[in-house]
Amino acid sequence: MNEALVTIRPPNEARVIRAFGDEMVLHLGVEDTGGKFTMWTNITPPGGGPPPHFHDNEDEWFWPQSGPAEFLNGEDWIEVPAKTAVFMPRGTIHAFRNPNSEPLHMLIQTMPGGFDLFFAECADEFAKDGSPDMDNIVRISAKYGIHYTQP
Repeated sequence: MNEALVTIRPPNEARVIRAFGDEMVLHLGVEDTGGKFTMWTNITPPGGGPPPHFHDNEDEWFWPQSGPAEFLNGEDWIEVPAKTAVFMPRGTIHAFRNPNSEPLHMLIQTMPGGFDLFFAECADEFAKDGSPDMDNIVRISAKYGIHYTQP
């Protein structure tokens, strides 16, 4: 029998973390899931999205709640409508972007957990006065096994 406690997080109790111009509305973090996964709603402004990158540690899947959304697949950008499931296995160069005039809301999950720790550490850098030190962002990213690249 599993002795683990159930985690229930009402929407008004979700932690909001801001970095890279996006908001992470954290539904379940690494501490909530025993490190198994992280689940959040990502809110990306029009035209926003991360540069091409890959993860050493996490598989990542996406479910645009509003849309459409665009995903990098190899060298091509593919537009998908809302409610489309997208999976990016670890090691795969990927990115997403918001082609809309309104913010894009997307449910994202990574496995194993820990992406929330990366995003929170980057948020600290973005919260400093002035522009963030992008060399430090690259160092933080590498610490968590996230690497930026060209497709």
